Amino acid sequence: MAGKSLAQLLDECTERCRNMDAPLSARLKTLADDVRGLSAEFADVVDRMITRLKESGAGERAPQAGEPMPDFMLPDQTGQLVRLTDLTSRGPVVLAFHRGHWCPYCRISAGALAAIYGEIRSLGAELVAITPEMEQFNAELRGDTKAAFPILSDMDNGYALMLSLAFFVGDEKRRAMIAAGWDIAPYQGGENWTLPIPATFVVGRDGLVKARFIDPDYRFRMGTEAILSAVKSAQSPPLLSP
Repeated sequence: MAGKSLAQLLDECTERCRNMDAPLSARLKTLADDVRGLSAEFADVVDRMITRLKESGAGERAPQAGEPMPDFMLPDQTGQLVRLTDLTSRGPVVLAFHRGHWCPYCRISAGALAAIYGEIRSLGAELVAITPEMEQFNAELRGDTKAAFPILSDMDNGYALMLSLAFFVGDEKRRAMIAAGWDIAPYQGGENWTLPIPATFVVGRDGLVKARFIDPDYRFRMGTEAILSAVKSAQSPPLLSP
């Protein structure tokens, strides 16, 4: 509709995709198709940024399966500090990096995680999401998606940088995002225009990565069935050698 930004036009699309009776991958693809239908120019900017990230090997040096997951202590949406080692002392942990409450893909993904959170907890595991946003915006994402899991603030992408997941958005994408109605600087409390690759890790009680999903293309996320399968495997006792 005339006078509306791309961000505003996508609100209805996001809600429709979030409520689809379909796997997460299909919902995200539908949204990506909607973005291209509304603005092929913006979608082309996204494609060029993704190509740049893939060619640079973005995310490739993040912890692999079998490697230790670095510890963190980050505030949740209420300001309470959460430490990874405290969580893993009680069971496996799913860590899901999101770009922020403004991101329609993240809203759909966080909603899908909220739908399986009860099952994750029933398996003796925990789930936390991590964004580079200030606490009040994480609280907004939590409320919007009806998520019961904590959403942690990784200000200035400090933890994401440690994991080699953070990247500079780039001037072309920054200009396109602002024009589309997504100025992320106020949400992050700074003008560095850095975001995390929306990666997902499943970490065992031993602190080792059991499974991970990393794709510089933020339009793709780890499927909920794959997450649940990884959590179940992480809870299984290791096989003893004869």
